[in-house]
Amino acid sequence: MPVEFILFAAVLAGVALLHRHTMQVAVGGAIVIALYKILFSPFRTGAGVAGFGLHLQHEWVILVNLLLLLLGFALLADMFEKSAVPAALPKFLPDDWKGCFVLLVLVFVLSSFLDNIAAAMIGGAVAHTVFRGRVHIGYLAAIVAASNGGGAGSVVGDTTTTMMWIAGVHPLEVLEGFVGSGVALLLFGIPASLQQQGYSPIQKDADGSARIDWARVAIVAFILVAAIVVNVTVNTRYKEVSDLFPFLGVAVCLAIIVTAPMRQLTWPLLGGALRGSIFLLSLVLCASMMPVERLPAASWPTALGLGFLSAVFDNIPLTALALKQGGYDWGFLAYAVGFGGSMLWFGSSAGVALSGMYPESRSVGLWLRHGWHVAVAYVIGFFVMLAMIGFHPDTVLKGSAASTPAHPPTARAP
Repeated sequence: MPVEFILFAAVLAGVALLHRHTMQVAVGGAIVIALYKILFSPFRTGAGVAGFGLHLQHEWVILVNLLLLLLGFALLADMFEKSAVPAALPKFLPDDWKGCFVLLVLVFVLSSFLDNIAAAMIGGAVAHTVFRGRVHIGYLAAIVAASNGGGAGSVVGDTTTTMMWIAGVHPLEVLEGFVGSGVALLLFGIPASLQQQGYSPIQKDADGSARIDWARVAIVAFILVAAIVVNVTVNTRYKEVSDLFPFLGVAVCLAIIVTAPMRQLTWPLLGGALRGSIFLLSLVLCASMMPVERLPAASWPTALGLGFLSAVFDNIPLTALALKQGGYDWGFLAYAVGFGGSMLWFGSSAGVALSGMYPESRSVGLWLRHGWHVAVAYVIGFFVMLAMIGFHPDTVLKGSAASTPAHPPTARAP
């Protein structure tokens, strides 16, 4: 076991256990790992301080892109919430268990184009209203799973899929993740809805005074479309310069600046978003320094295992490691690391965020006991994907450790 992995595991364990000091643990871990690499274990770009400098030169575009996107999406999520669309959603919900399920579907859809944290928080806020403040832990697990599953097939729906997009994965390759997450939604959504309806029946309690601000909705749509157009254009027509400048992050920032005069933005949100971004970027930097040539070979069993691992450790660094290694079917990886973290409350940022609204969910035992359907849905959804689509590692990313696919592009898993 390389020392780098031991140090990385210690950082992730510290993040899982020391919830009040996560940023300090992540930043300190990045510093310790960097010092160890400089002194004792050469980087792939060379040894010592010079090797570390070349490593940062190679990584800075990904890091800056992520920073700008995380900050931009924080403002974007707030803009969407203030459009009053979430307040108007309850009037569309049926009055029995099917209303509980429709709410999960709405969270799933929202997360496909909105940050999964925002989608989970919106779902939690609506649930608090329609269930009169009594939300079953199994249903809370389902809200988190819906928010993570909705982002699994969209390059703008989750940080992990956005990382893949930035690294050069085509959006259509990630899109197949919706096959697994769609199947999973049915498998965990129906039991969770029945749990909730038996615990506290739904009531149709929409805010009659809510008026949708269509200008805010249009601003959100414009920013997302601008991001998609810029990234697709760069990665298809100017791919040779895509790793030289953070085009995607800058495009989102410019779109926000252009539309800012139309509606007031909540700029103070950037303080908390910056803190969270530093935490995530520190973990990504830690992952980038791992000796990926010693990881298990990229395959569908490895992807399946990464999903379980993401329930314990943050899926951001796991995705960064997989991107460095290369050779995956990116739709499978997107589903695994995106949805897999839903199996425990601290396995995803959406779960951690929702637990702030519902502190009773911060119990591993209760989450596993009442949210059992999420783990079952993850496994079945993965194998449905495998049977319907097959595992095709046909994309080799620039700068990854895999110079050729792990398997021939035409090979299908049994």
